[in-house]
Amino acid sequence: MADTLDQSKRDSPGRNSWHSGREAIDKILPFIYEELRRIAHYRLRAEQTGHTLETTGLVHEAYLRLAASERLEFENRAHFLAIAAQAMRHILIDSALTRRTQKRGGGLQPLSLDAVPIIAETRSEDLLALDEALGRLAELNQRQARVVECRYFGGMNIEDTAVALDMSAATVKRDWTLARAWLNRELQN
Repeated sequence: MADTLDQSKRDSPGRNSWHSGREAIDKILPFIYEELRRIAHYRLRAEQTGHTLETTGLVHEAYLRLAASERLEFENRAHFLAIAAQAMRHILIDSALTRRTQKRGGGLQPLSLDAVPIIAETRSEDLLALDEALGRLAELNQRQARVVECRYFGGMNIEDTAVALDMSAATVKRDWTLARAWLNRELQN
């Protein structure tokens, strides 16, 4: 797989990054599809039960978003997976926001409480709180926020995160520890 992906890089003469856009994604997708499914499964496992997206649906939604991007460039497999994990995060955030809007009525006429089933929305609310806290962290330290995206939302280990973000494993470990502590404090308030 790596040889094929490296070949894709050699096929783009004079470029420091892989070819961008749908053509490049279509070329590498067969080689990383199962890894994308693993990331999607990992993310959905943390979501509330009864989520409208399933693993395959989340992968395909991420593919559509990435393929539609005018200027998507990625350096290697790990970098692409980090970008895909970020796209999945945004899809789940959008879904949680939609559910919250619907929970608040979404502009529809109110119903009697007796007619509405009670469904716990705590996980989507937790995801939104985490996303807001992650946005505040990104304002303070973009690198730590990217580490959290790769580790938490992408399900990547320390080594894959280091490759995706082009930094040492020691820096990833340090940033992961600091970011988790900061986010825990933020989410407790």
